Amino acid sequence: MTGPHLPGPRAAAGTVRRVGERALLVELPGTAEVAALYGWLSERREAGALGAVEELIPAARTLLLDGVSDVDAVAALLRTARPVAAGEVRGPLVEVPTVYDGPDLTAVAALWGVSEEAAVRIHTEAEYVVAFCGFAPGFGYLTGLPARYEVPRRATPRSSVPAGSVALAGPYTGVYPHPSPGGWQLVGRTALALWDADREPPALLTPGTRVRFTPEQA
Repeated sequence: MTGPHLPGPRAAAGTVRRVGERALLVELPGTAEVAALYGWLSERREAGALGAVEELIPAARTLLLDGVSDVDAVAALLRTARPVAAGEVRGPLVEVPTVYDGPDLTAVAALWGVSEEAAVRIHTEAEYVVAFCGFAPGFGYLTGLPARYEVPRRATPRSSVPAGSVALAGPYTGVYPHPSPGGWQLVGRTALALWDADREPPALLTPGTRVRFTPEQA
């Protein structure tokens, strides 16, 4: 259960709450602010400036710091945090070869008011960042498309979406790591393994990772 607010007004990075004995939850306005703070904290954790912090777990509007050895010190740091803009935080780059033959590509192109070929070009010209993970193991929520290309979820979700499906919903692009139900717009598919339990880490697309989709022939 979430505990009371820590002393002080709104933190520079967001609103900080203590969760249990060794965790902090930072509430933020949106995904861009979460991504910026995640990058800022990741750099400091690697440099040893946070003490022991077992996990940084971003979500759409929150960031959880778990396994924090010195909760008071990290909370004080968060109250003075000035993270850089999310676009300035650069993680490793993963290229995702994609066959653009998804069943919703025509509908997405129509929503954008362009041809299917132009829709593919728009999607492959952008560079994406994994903002956070969720829904299923290995599923990353990727930001990077301009706001004018946001698309709604399907009115009727599919009962089964094949693994490797490249999909759009709202401001996000995602790749389904496993067969599962889903309501996102399917524009293509990739043969990359998004989740492998024998790999470290098992997820190919982890928060902060940069992603580019490259068109591939079937």
